[in-house]
Amino acid sequence: MSRVLVWLFAVTSGLAVANVYYAQPLLDAIADEFHISHATAGMLITWTQVGYGLGLLLVVPLGDVWNRRHLIIGQSILAMGALIAVGTAANGGVLIAGLAALGLMSVVAQVIVAYAAILAPVTERGRIVGIVTSGIVIGILLARTAAGAMSDWFGWRSIYFASAGVTLVLTGLLLYVLPRADPARANVSYPRLIASMFKLLAEERVLRVRGTLALFIFAAITMLLTPLVLPLSAAPFMLSHTEVGLFGLAGAAGALGASRAGRAADLGHAQRSTGVALILMLAAWGLIALLPYSLWWLAIGVVVIDFGLQSVHVSSQSLIYQVRPEARSRLAAAYMIFYSIGCAAGSIASTLIYARAGWNGVCIAGASISACALIFWMVTKPPVTPGAATRQVNVKREK
Repeated sequence: MSRVLVWLFAVTSGLAVANVYYAQPLLDAIADEFHISHATAGMLITWTQVGYGLGLLLVVPLGDVWNRRHLIIGQSILAMGALIAVGTAANGGVLIAGLAALGLMSVVAQVIVAYAAILAPVTERGRIVGIVTSGIVIGILLARTAAGAMSDWFGWRSIYFASAGVTLVLTGLLLYVLPRADPARANVSYPRLIASMFKLLAEERVLRVRGTLALFIFAAITMLLTPLVLPLSAAPFMLSHTEVGLFGLAGAAGALGASRAGRAADLGHAQRSTGVALILMLAAWGLIALLPYSLWWLAIGVVVIDFGLQSVHVSSQSLIYQVRPEARSRLAAAYMIFYSIGCAAGSIASTLIYARAGWNGVCIAGASISACALIFWMVTKPPVTPGAATRQVNVKREK
């Protein structure tokens, strides 16, 4: 893979996933315009995650049988249509349909990650997947910054029109840069292709374990980010959408976790990175709970929890992509379905908990989920064999 292609993959993936998260810092503005309660507004995020989950199940596996260049370009074009639909929505029904369609097409990011794992040399797969995932992380976090600023300046709809324009530019670049020759693909019917994902889940323990970890960690991060705009925009802080979005810049430092975890995975240290990262995620909630006393504690907590989450996420992907090279798109789809379930559950629960128990309730729930993730990892991690990491590195170098 050329350096240009790696970074174009990172930027495109980041923008695609950012589309799913623009609505989070805008929930209060959207709720006011469409006359819905703040608790109900959290369901908008859920509809986007439902669309994303369906895309993972029905679209991403096509990367193992279709020309990936055509699939990526086609999804990008359809995403532009969904962005315009959300930006022009005149009622709640059209808005929900547009957000669900946007989630459905945003799974192009996972098609790209799987494609990067296919094109990358074996000895650099973790590093390259880490770079692309860093792009996704930064996209998710800067989505809130960009959406908040655009909402204050031009209204909440403007971010969707701007994203459609940037998507058009990136689609043109992809047409020029993406390889026309595609690696060998599976020859299987669509029904059998989808069914084979569940077979992979049954046969590959690493996929089940790492998928469950993804469910926990993304439920925890969504538990934090979905209701965050509500206390920050209320007294005593009274922050604008732009100021709320700046917390995305703080969390962008967590993207460093993705690249470092990728290098650690290439050296055979994915399990060790996972354990340290899960401990950091749990500890971060203690800082986040101090929001009523200082915004600085929240900023530090966001950096720590994002760093931990991305370290776990990249370590998991590196381990999963070591099995079944012919089915990497289906492995990515099956793994990310757990992610989607976790995000949807976190977004539903967080606004309901905040409405009933306030910020302390959100922090207790988030810390409980993070503790469950840590305990699950400790129970399911494979036993350490002396010299195993060294042997793994030597095998990769020989390849």
